[in-house]
Amino acid sequence: MSEFTVSRHEIFQTSLMSALLDGVYEGEMTVRDLLGHGSFGIGTFNGLDGEMLILDGSCYQLRADGGVSKADLGAHTPYAVVTNFVPHVESDLPDGALRAEASAFIDHMTSSENYMYALRIDAEFEWITMRTVVKQEKPYRPMVEATDEDAIVELHNVTGTIVGFRTPLYEQGIGVPGCHAHFVTDDRSAGGHVLDFKLKSGHAALCLGTDLRLQLPLTDAFRDANLSPDDLEWQLQKTESHAK
Repeated sequence: MSEFTVSRHEIFQTSLMSALLDGVYEGEMTVRDLLGHGSFGIGTFNGLDGEMLILDGSCYQLRADGGVSKADLGAHTPYAVVTNFVPHVESDLPDGALRAEASAFIDHMTSSENYMYALRIDAEFEWITMRTVVKQEKPYRPMVEATDEDAIVELHNVTGTIVGFRTPLYEQGIGVPGCHAHFVTDDRSAGGHVLDFKLKSGHAALCLGTDLRLQLPLTDAFRDANLSPDDLEWQLQKTESHAK
């Protein structure tokens, strides 16, 4: 990669992953305002009312009951990451690959592990496992407790799109180190936070991000949150992988 061949590209984020872990589940930004910063992304909704997936300028709400609907433009988000997706590098993925194998393949597609990447995978899946956060009520519990209620859903023989972001390790707490990804079926009937999958066939595209624009909430909950807990790495691993 040459500095002369890569254009600067912005990724926009509202709030921090460490704030979400600490139970800061209410934000000021609306879906309408968020879409003004990007047409591709992931996040969640106030009260952890489902997973958010933004694809081709449309924002979808993926609920714990399995339902998928277009999000209300007036709905608010406590955490989201978006960009305008411009493919930087593309490749077909190995047929039959599991998530770990697909991830290793995508590692070799990246120019450097020091940048952020938006990731889009359009694929046919033999199976895909997901979970979806359950809407929380006040007083809010930390996310490691809230996600204990998440049911694991497995879909078979489906086609759809994975929307995700690959984040460098130095961003731990700002975002999710590694790959944070959500999925929605082509018919927009099901989706969730991706845990694992097995491809039949798939195509991956990466959009390299050089600039991070971070907007922090002006709320009492964010002001008082513990954003640097001693067990931050464990909390991130537990909430992302659903490990006990």
